[in-house]
Amino acid sequence: MNIFNQKRKPIRLLTWITLLVCFVLVVALSVTGFLIGRDAAMNARENQAEKTMDIANTVRYSEIVKSGLMEEEQSEDIQDYTRRIQTETNVAYIVVMNMNHIRQSHPVEERIGQYFVGDDENRAFHGNTYTSVAEGTLGESLRSFAPIEDADGNQIGVVSVGILLDNVESVMLDRQQMVFLGSAAGMLVGAIGALFLARRVKKTLHGLEPREISQHLQEREAMLASVREGIIAINDEGTIVVVNDAAANIFERAGCMKKPIGYSVDSFFNSSRLKETLYHQEAEYDQEQSLNGLDLVVNRIPVITQGEVVGAIATFREKTELTSLVEQLTGARHYAETLRAQTHEFMNKLHVMSAMVHTESYEELNDYIEQISTNYHRDIGTVSRVVKDPVLAGYLLRKFNNLKENGVVVELKGDYPLPLLKDTERIDGLITIIGNVTDNAWEAIQYQEYKYIQMTINHKDHVLYFSVHDNGPGMSEVEKVNMLDHGLSTKGENRGYGMWLTKKALQELDGTIKVSTQKGGGTVVEITIPYVGEDT
Repeated sequence: MNIFNQKRKPIRLLTWITLLVCFVLVVALSVTGFLIGRDAAMNARENQAEKTMDIANTVRYSEIVKSGLMEEEQSEDIQDYTRRIQTETNVAYIVVMNMNHIRQSHPVEERIGQYFVGDDENRAFHGNTYTSVAEGTLGESLRSFAPIEDADGNQIGVVSVGILLDNVESVMLDRQQMVFLGSAAGMLVGAIGALFLARRVKKTLHGLEPREISQHLQEREAMLASVREGIIAINDEGTIVVVNDAAANIFERAGCMKKPIGYSVDSFFNSSRLKETLYHQEAEYDQEQSLNGLDLVVNRIPVITQGEVVGAIATFREKTELTSLVEQLTGARHYAETLRAQTHEFMNKLHVMSAMVHTESYEELNDYIEQISTNYHRDIGTVSRVVKDPVLAGYLLRKFNNLKENGVVVELKGDYPLPLLKDTERIDGLITIIGNVTDNAWEAIQYQEYKYIQMTINHKDHVLYFSVHDNGPGMSEVEKVNMLDHGLSTKGENRGYGMWLTKKALQELDGTIKVSTQKGGGTVVEITIPYVGEDT
């Protein structure tokens, strides 16, 4: 196996956060430690230089030193005086020289009376005060020079106070070591804090890695998009934070064109009552509400996390869609019950025919069979021959039975059977159209002495041709033009919604409608809808 082809395991979020925080701490503390250490070393060196210069100034103004330099013979008082100060101040040496560069004092007494070594004292013999680094008889040292003057201001000698560089660097290292120890302690505390922070963040994210969070987010978006119910969610302040595609579609149909996310739910969907759910913390199911004239069935539940309400969610769907679904289920059930009843009745008829054969009553048997065949073709046979889809067939059987119970003569025609619908999502719109057009025809003839409805269903070239012809009183031209408008009806108040819903369903299914009518001559409604069956 080629190890280079293996999929690399992604670094965990806990590791990323820990490494990042530690890296930032190391860089920050290292730079800070370096700068502070450098400043501490410079300050230590400057302090040592100031110390030597202060001692040199003390010696230069000493009367013992001045009087000793003015004597012609070597004065032991200068050596005693400088040795005492050297011991008290812990410097490497204090050297007093006359104007001939001859030492008058030195830590090593054998070198008293010898020429000064260093080649950096000349400026002091010209009255300058300064600090320098040079190699002397005791080694490389940091030393300060100061001229010595008598009472009249005449220069009579020079004093040099030195500290070995090894001692200076030792002080500098001590200062830097403290800084580095502090930085190391800060890095250790920072590493522990980084690990704690990473674990805290991981716990807040429920132990999920970023790629897992991204995957869950994509799955959530896909689920919200696939749900046919509208979903809207608010946070604890009542601001809309989630709206799926189905909800946006419903809002658009209700005339709410602006995007709802970010708006207060009261200003956008005031009748949702999500704010009440947020405050009362009680779920409500199957509540009917209206949004700009659009009837909805809404469920509302609070969102509770760790005992605290953080928001609320509402799911809703148009009431007409739910009604259509109920009609579909009722139609299919009615179709099945009708078939079951007809099967039971057919078994009884078989027993009757068997008895007629046994008694050789052939003439009566022939009449009986003709009667059964006529009834079969008139009812279930006609419907099942013209409509192959069981949901539509069951719905039509129920409609026909209701019409016949009200004294209506119903005739169904069709030369090209309607196959089983391939796209079942379109069944809602088809039932809405067929049901409302049929109901409209029934309402037109209910006061006629002879009530007659003729329905024609054909399927050709992936198109459903559906028409209903009634023998009602017909409509005027104004009534014909306004019959599809919302809330306009000649049948009284709170009517006129059926044909308006039919118009909406036709628009969704890309269908067309044509109405032919005349006063006293009935009405013909012709509809064409794209229809793809499973056998085409």
